[in-house]
Amino acid sequence: MAKSILAVDDSASIRQMVSFTLKGGGYEVTEAIDGQDGLNKAKTKSFNLVLTDQNMPNMDGLTLIKNLRALPQYRTVPILMLTTESGEAMKSQGKAAGATGWLVKPFDPQKLLEVVKKVIG
Repeated sequence: MAKSILAVDDSASIRQMVSFTLKGGGYEVTEAIDGQDGLNKAKTKSFNLVLTDQNMPNMDGLTLIKNLRALPQYRTVPILMLTTESGEAMKSQGKAAGATGWLVKPFDPQKLLEVVKKVIG
């Protein structure tokens, strides 16, 4: 059975690229338009991995991660930040919130697939 990934980003073009890349790698992808949408979808379906942007309306990535980590079914699910933010302070905030890893946009589709494969197989 295909591994299921939740891709959360307010940019439709980024969601499309992430979806296209991951589906090409054999993964099932559900898209969410912001952190609140992502949290709502995560509560109704379980995912093997969550990929989230940081800067989004309604709920940012760090808040989404904290909310997901508070849910029993997401305590151990890998969560990767996919964002333009690359500063050390933001990365340590991400780690403190519970992020498993960090990818910087623009991303290399091959690298994204390698990281996802390493994290969830």
